[in-house]
Amino acid sequence: MISTKKSLILSLFFCCLLVPRLAFAALSPSISAESAIVIEASTGRVIYEKNPDRLMHPASMTKIMTCLLALERTKMDDVVVIDEEAAGTDYAYLSKGNVITMGELLTEMMLESDNGAAVAVAEQMAPSVGDFAEMMTERAHQIGAMHTRFANPNGLTQARHYSTARDMASIAREAWQIPGFQKIVGQKTHQVKFVNNMGDAWMAENLNNLLWTYKGMVGIKTGYTDAAGGCLAGAATRDGVTLISVVMNSEGVPERFNETAKLLDYSFPQVKLVKGPKREKLGRTVWVFDGSTYKVSAHPASDVKYLLFPGEDKKKYSYAFDMPRFIYAPVQKGDKVGELVLLYDGKEAGRIDMIADSSMEKGFSLVAHVIGFYDKILGPFLA
Repeated sequence: MISTKKSLILSLFFCCLLVPRLAFAALSPSISAESAIVIEASTGRVIYEKNPDRLMHPASMTKIMTCLLALERTKMDDVVVIDEEAAGTDYAYLSKGNVITMGELLTEMMLESDNGAAVAVAEQMAPSVGDFAEMMTERAHQIGAMHTRFANPNGLTQARHYSTARDMASIAREAWQIPGFQKIVGQKTHQVKFVNNMGDAWMAENLNNLLWTYKGMVGIKTGYTDAAGGCLAGAATRDGVTLISVVMNSEGVPERFNETAKLLDYSFPQVKLVKGPKREKLGRTVWVFDGSTYKVSAHPASDVKYLLFPGEDKKKYSYAFDMPRFIYAPVQKGDKVGELVLLYDGKEAGRIDMIADSSMEKGFSLVAHVIGFYDKILGPFLA
C-alpha cells in the first residue's frame, strides 16, 4: 500500500506534467465566431483555425477581391461616373452623377464599406456586374480559394455567394502584396474628393475600430449582414511579423473586434521569422512562346523568411520551384510567372510569387519554336 507521503509526491509529479498542457490550453482563445483562421502574411502558414473550410457568407469582406482586381487592372486616375444603379444600391453613399477617380472610389469603398462604390467599380471594369462577379470568382480560384464563389462585388446576401475563412485569408494575403492596398486599408480617415467638384467632399472614416485600439493593427476589412453575422479580416504587424486573421459569423459587431484581438494576442507569441536566402540567389528561367526572345528570368518577389513555431528548427526548411515550362508573351516586368514553394520537414509551409525581371513584347523566336516542338514530340526539352 502506497504511503500518504508517496501519494502526495506522485500527485505533485503528475500535476507538473499537466501544467504545460493546461497552460497551453488556457492560451487558446474561446470565440463565438463560427469560423476563423490566423495566418502569417509572408508564408501563409496557419497559426490558428476553427472550422476554416466551412462555407459562409463573407459579407463586405467581399470588397477585398473587388479592390484587388481594380488595383491589378485599372489606373488609379481613371475617372468613374456614378450611375443610377450604383447610387441606388443598398447602403450606397455616392450620388448619381458624382465623378470620382478610381483611387478615391476604392478608398471610400474600403473605409466606409460603400456597396454602391463596389457596383461602380464593377461597372467600370466589366460589361455587367454579373460579368465582374465571374471575374472575381476566377481570380479567387487562381489564388487557390477554390471554395469561393462571388455573385456580386459588395457582399450583400445573395444565392451562390459564399466563401470560407481559409479562402478569405488567402485572398486578403494576395491583396496585401499588391502595391497600394496596404495604404488604402490602413487609413483611419480620408477626405473623399471628386473630379471638378462633381460631388461634395466629406471625411470617410474606417469602420475597422481596431485601427484605433489594437497595437500594430494595419487593416483590412469589416463585414456584417444578418446572414453573415459579424465578420472581419484583420492584419496586424509586430516586430516584423504580419499576421492576417479572419473571423466569420461572430455573435455581433463588437464581438468581431474583440475576437480578432484575442486571436492576434494568442498568435503573435507563437511565431517568429528568421532570415532565409536572399531573392538574388533564387533566380530561375522560364521559356516564352510567341515572344521576341525565348526566355525570361524571374526571382522571388521578396527575400525568403522562415516562419518558426516553438520547437521548430530553421535547418528543416527547404524550398522548391513551381514554374511552368512555357509562358506566353507579352510579359510585363513584375508579372507573376511561378511560385517559390517553402517546405518544412518536406511539407509545404508557404509560397512566394516568382516575378519576371523584365518585359517582353509579342514576336517570333526560332529557339522558342524549336523547344516547343521538342516538348510536344519528344517530351521536355533539356536546354
